[in-house]
Parts: sequence; C-alpha cells; structure tokens
Amino acid sequence: MTIAITGGYGFVGWHTAVLLRTMKVEDTVLIGRDVFADRHDLAKAIDGVDTVIHLAGVNRAGSDSEVEEGNVRIAEQLSDALAAAAQPTHVVYGNSVQSRQDNAYGRGKARAGEILQGMAQRTGGSLADAILPNLFGEHGAPHYNSFVATFCHEIAHGVSPVIEVDKTVSLLHVQDAAANLVSAARRRGNHVGAPAGEEHQVSDVLDRLRQFDSQYRAGQIPALLDKFSVDLFNTYRSFMFPQHFPFGAEVHADQRGELFETVRFHGGTGQTFASTTVPGAVRGDHYHLSKIERFFVLSGTAEISLRRVLHEDVVRFRVTGSDHAFVDMPTLWVHNIKNVGDEELVTMFWADQLLNPAAPDTYWESVDSGEPRQ
Repeated sequence: MTIAITGGYGFVGWHTAVLLRTMKVEDTVLIGRDVFADRHDLAKAIDGVDTVIHLAGVNRAGSDSEVEEGNVRIAEQLSDALAAAAQPTHVVYGNSVQSRQDNAYGRGKARAGEILQGMAQRTGGSLADAILPNLFGEHGAPHYNSFVATFCHEIAHGVSPVIEVDKTVSLLHVQDAAANLVSAARRRGNHVGAPAGEEHQVSDVLDRLRQFDSQYRAGQIPALLDKFSVDLFNTYRSFMFPQHFPFGAEVHADQRGELFETVRFHGGTGQTFASTTVPGAVRGDHYHLSKIERFFVLSGTAEISLRRVLHEDVVRFRVTGSDHAFVDMPTLWVHNIKNVGDEELVTMFWADQLLNPAAPDTYWESVDSGEPRQ
C-alpha cells in the first residue's frame, strides 16, 4: 500500500505515522494544513496514493459554525481531489462518536462522512468509517485533544485541574486507535468499525494522575496493573519530559559510603540489568511504544540523547556517576547512551516489562540520522 494521512502532523496522525514506521510501511505521505490550502498541492500529494487515512478536521474554533463548516469543507476538498485522481482510492475516515450527536462538531463529522461516501460511490473507491471514541495519549494538545491532555499538562506544571463536568467517558489510547485505522486501511471495501474504549469517570482519571504525580516526582514508579494504567502513565510522563530531567536520587551517606535508591516500583513485573561501555561506544538507538525504561549512571560520564519519532530536534543530557541522577525514556522517543568520558561507563537499566523475545517492543532507529537500523 501507498498511504497518505491527512492531518498527518496532528495528534492521531502522528501516532498513526509512527505505528506505520514500526511496521516498516515506508510509502507514507503526511498531509498537513498547508497542503489543503491549495488544491493543486493536494492533488499532487495524493497522486499515486491508493489509500488515504483521513484525519484532518477542526476540533475547536472561534465559533460553532467554523467547527461544523470546517470539517465539511475539508471533506469536500479531499473528495474533489480524489475524484480527479486517475484511480479509485480506499479511504479510511477517522470519524467520531460525536457524529451521532446534535452538536457543531458532530454535525460536521457526520456530513463529512456523507461527502466521502458519495465520493467513493462515484469513483469506484471504498470507504472505511472508523468511529472513534474519546482518545488520549502521549503528546496530546491540552485544551484541544482531550481532557486527559489538559489534566496532564496542568499537573506537570504544578496547576490543580478543575473538573467542569464529572461524567463517565469511554477512553481509548491513541495507539490502539492507530492500530484500528491501519487495520481498516488493509481491509479493502466499504465497512464500518467502532473500536470500544474503556469506561472511566473523569474524577477517577484525575485521582490516578494525581497519585502518579505524587509518586513519580519522588522517583517512584506507581502500580501499573492493567493496560489502561500503563497507557495513562505513559501519557502523563510525556508531559513531564524533558523539563523535569534528570531526576536526582535521594542519597543516604555515612562513613561506609553512599546508598541511593534507583527504582521503587509499586506493582507489576520488572527487569533490572547493568552494562559496561568503553569510551566512545554507543548503546541503544531504538524506541518503544509502551515500555517504561530508566537509565541510571553508576560510574563514568554519559551523554543520553533522545529524539521524538518523526521529529528532528534532539534532547541531550550529560550525566555522571557522581550525580546520582537518572533519566527515564519516554515512549515513542528514539534514545541512546554514549560513553563520552575517558573511563569505563557503568549503567544500570530498569524496564517495567520482562523481555519477551517474540514481542520485545523495540524498534531500531538512529537518534542522530533518523535512519532505521536493521
């Protein structure tokens, strides 16, 4: 498949593009807002594409009419471009459960779906209608994508969140939504899918996040006994990075020397291991989708480098054994550690998961070059 993702630089679009990257689907075209501004650019972007995952839309705007009309206009622009293309196209529409409700966003999403369905019928293409619940995940935009993103952002910045309406909400992690979209892209023909989220009370989500924060700021890993807890914790951690790192460990010293705690995990499985690294050598150059990992330098001098997948900027930390400090690896960030000193580097690593060779959740890629590693 050759896949184009409209809204490819947005929240769901980026997560979907990262998932396709882990699956080694290299023929992926990301279409942003600037392309939709010119019909010739849009036609060029989708030229030769056989599958479009349509995620571009308007969630918030200055008025209800802008939200409703914005989603309709974007669908019309895409439909016109696809109708002018030389071949039928399979479109996966990132729809919303809101399309069943009578509000500006819901009406806009519903009408956009009708426009895309009409286009598919006229051109001999097909439409997969993916009706998504409320999504949350790493690097969501506060006050835009999700109340979870808003809560995480405020807690990470020392602000106490305020619940406007406490209700039960169906929540789905964005990587699960991305997997559903990719599956719909592979399944040709017209079909409708509605992946289910988990029901959670807004106040319960906030209570969990506050508990995560109280423990994580002390360097501790909270109890993560189910998938939702892991997904929520990784979402929270993405808002703590990089401004809160490296973390300093609490040191207890006496005449015998020093004692410091490297990991306190309140539940679940985990694996601790250590390595020695000669001067100039590099370990890592990979990323994870869900694994929680901590690097703690015991002796020597290290440079820990991280880059968000599909982004260019690299964050670097220099940590020495005398710092008694650690850096946690955020999910969906490529990372490595290099010995930049003159002596052997000794590093302790901890991961929340036992290594499963059949599904290691490790995807090789260079931090600095951005090239996949074999």
